[in-house]
Amino acid sequence: MGDQAPPPPLPTQPLPPVVAQQPYGAPPPPPGPQPGPQWMPPPPSEYSTTGCPPGLEYLTQLESVNVEQSVDILEIITGFDVQNRFKINNNLNQRVYFAQESSSTLMRLCCGPNRGFTYRVTDNNQLEVFRVVRPFECGKGCYCCPMESCRYFATVEDKNGVCLGHISNLQFCMSPTFGLYDANRELICEIRGPCCPIQNVCCKDDIDFPVIELSSGSQNGTISKVWGGFLKEMYTKADNYRVTFPVDLDVKKKAVMISAALIMDMMIFERSKNNH
Repeated sequence: MGDQAPPPPLPTQPLPPVVAQQPYGAPPPPPGPQPGPQWMPPPPSEYSTTGCPPGLEYLTQLESVNVEQSVDILEIITGFDVQNRFKINNNLNQRVYFAQESSSTLMRLCCGPNRGFTYRVTDNNQLEVFRVVRPFECGKGCYCCPMESCRYFATVEDKNGVCLGHISNLQFCMSPTFGLYDANRELICEIRGPCCPIQNVCCKDDIDFPVIELSSGSQNGTISKVWGGFLKEMYTKADNYRVTFPVDLDVKKKAVMISAALIMDMMIFERSKNNH
């Protein structure tokens, strides 16, 4: 007998995919993406060649951001100031940046809103994009003092320590006023608030602070204190802000305007809630 050919292989069927089984009686998982912050997608690569500081490319596409302060349960229970945290989102409620305060416990206990601090603003990779630095200076920040020596300056720097601009209070006794400066500390804009910047259950309207360009006298944006709801406004120190600016504005100025919202929160609204 000669050698016989081997039988042809049997046809194989692909194995069915393995499906994770839910425990008996457990509800099915919700459709769509998992819960959590939705981050703004990175801008196109051509924006990285415009000469803007690294990480600020996101701002080239935006004409407004929402700055929302996180509620801290420990602060509600004890009344003790904790380090502030802010979520910075675009109009689609996508996270653009996250701002975290760094300050000492002793400063927050003894100096309150007059404390020195550093805000580190990070992107979705938790990489620092820019920072807001205000060192403690005793006796600074008097609103009615007309001299520059009474101004409490904060500096905005990119992640490499290059100055983007400065922010300080200006003289006012009734209407809160702040100044925006360039890297050489030349005053370029004024933020002019209303005579009575107060929100309560009877006054729920947003409080607008127009940003006025001194060279032209025109409005170059607005920083608004947004009503956050009765419970949040009455029982917490957490506040919401909206910062609007021209879409073609220099990203350095946009970063300084966003930083100004953090400074105004500290010097106006956190101070008033501490007094209450």
